[in-house]
Amino acid sequence: MLEETGTKLSISTVKRVLYRHNLKSRSARKKPLLQNLHKKARLRFATAHGDKDCSFWRNILSSDETKIELFGHNDHHYVWRKRGKACKLKNTIPTVKHGVGSIMLWGCFAAGGTGALHKIDGLMREENYVDIIEATFQDISQEVKALVANESSKWTMIPSILPKLWQNGLRTTKSRPADLTQFHQLLQEEWAKIHPTYCGKLVEGYPKCLTQVKQFKGNATKY
Repeated sequence: MLEETGTKLSISTVKRVLYRHNLKSRSARKKPLLQNLHKKARLRFATAHGDKDCSFWRNILSSDETKIELFGHNDHHYVWRKRGKACKLKNTIPTVKHGVGSIMLWGCFAAGGTGALHKIDGLMREENYVDIIEATFQDISQEVKALVANESSKWTMIPSILPKLWQNGLRTTKSRPADLTQFHQLLQEEWAKIHPTYCGKLVEGYPKCLTQVKQFKGNATKY
């Protein structure tokens, strides 16, 4: 547009002006694609549970399933943004869970640590879910089992708000598995390395997470 008016600017001049306004080139964050119905559900949940303290969340067993691709997206996009604005919609890359060569996993965790990690073959059906829950209570750590057995423990539906181990604790290494069998083994090994202390810290951060969900009106947060 400036060139059309006869004005010429060098790249260094443009960068200098952007820096002056605290805008820096940074890699765009990848965040799940949220539709309006997802945002509304997240906001409703955060509003209803925003006043709960850590003692409440320590009595919650969180579970979720996810699809992890054998070869993830390696592309990077850079955006000009200010510090602390990484999760604004215009500064993120929406992602969806799909791809060729992937594994569907189900896992759970509480403040006391993780439960078993289950591989799901095909679609998750009601009968499969019941079988997984029964198997989980046989394999689950004593700390988590004691928590769930407590009368004050609760089950709750959480609409993709609270920090999940998929994106925070489950880190695949730089090694390249040759096939899905090796990939599954690698994921199991990484899951087993997640320390109970890490789970406890995630749970302690729930109140702050919900506060930010309300602040961002259901949109993605840094959590």
